[in-house]
Amino acid sequence: MKSSNLSPVVTQDSEQLLLEEMPITKHLIILRGHLFKIVGLILILFFCLLPFANHSYQMLSEPLRAQLPVSSSMIATDVTATFMAPFKLNFFVALMLAMPFIIYQLWAFVKPALYEKEKSLATPLLIGSIALFYAGVAFAYFIALPSILHFFISVSPDTVAPMTDINSYLSFCLKLFLVFGLTFEIPIVTLILILIGVVSTQQLVEKRKFIIVGCFFVAMFVTPPDALSMIMLAIPMWLLFEIGLFFGKLIEKKRAAEA
Repeated sequence: MKSSNLSPVVTQDSEQLLLEEMPITKHLIILRGHLFKIVGLILILFFCLLPFANHSYQMLSEPLRAQLPVSSSMIATDVTATFMAPFKLNFFVALMLAMPFIIYQLWAFVKPALYEKEKSLATPLLIGSIALFYAGVAFAYFIALPSILHFFISVSPDTVAPMTDINSYLSFCLKLFLVFGLTFEIPIVTLILILIGVVSTQQLVEKRKFIIVGCFFVAMFVTPPDALSMIMLAIPMWLLFEIGLFFGKLIEKKRAAEA
């Protein structure tokens, strides 16, 4: 009976020891296998979505076209832009759709090196990070992008007809999506820092005012040069930090109760 209780621990320790003794080349071979799977899925999705590339760009440009005056339209300042812009967007869409699989493959690579308690904590964090990244991109497309475009077009002089280059618009949108997607990871980052003991919730509460100022400082540099963009990024950053802090307090209370 005692041996059956101890066997899982022994097995876990044996797995850890085996991983530690595994040569670096073996780790690289395993990593290469996961990377091949990731690249393979991205290529499959890319070529499957390629016939719909122009339609995807039309969906992306809808917020801008809805704001443009009747006499204005989007333009292509380069001969290859009409092909390359939808092509680049198609790759980004394929990457976005493959993101859960990419995270899973990376998780499968590091999972054998984790203990059971670490695995139980990592799984919800991974799922949460994927969901929050998609939520950030959705927030950028449906809320932030139309508001920012409306602001810029409304302040343009009456003698100037706004006509945006399709490549420039694509770069602007992808940057905005990436910024908001990463910003929405703040609760996950906050929880990880608390879990590994880098900071405590009490320290974060004491530094809250500096963190809020930091949110506006970061937003000022990563968003377009207008107050509206900065506010629409800084306020969600602050609220997401508060969400991470709230769950961090729950984790600390649970730890204290277990202790």
